[in-house]
Amino acid sequence: MDLIEILKWFASISGIIAAFMVSLDNGRRITGWGFALFVASSIAWISGALMSDDQPLLSQNLVLFGINIFGVYRYLIRKKPPADA
Repeated sequence: MDLIEILKWFASISGIIAAFMVSLDNGRRITGWGFALFVASSIAWISGALMSDDQPLLSQNLVLFGINIFGVYRYLIRKKPPADA
């Protein structure tokens, strides 16, 4: 198995686990770590896309990387949840 294949499998499996963690809605900490795993998945997808010259996959995961960084900030870094409106 070559490096691109390993990256893509890691990205796929970690994305599935991250989606499960976020969908559990089992508290801020679990959700935050789900977003952190999504960040790792996005980095793997970005790396694989660059290595295989896959522009659509690259652009999608650059955007998802930004969204996932925001999720990490929102659930792991920010000290309190937003006030209910």
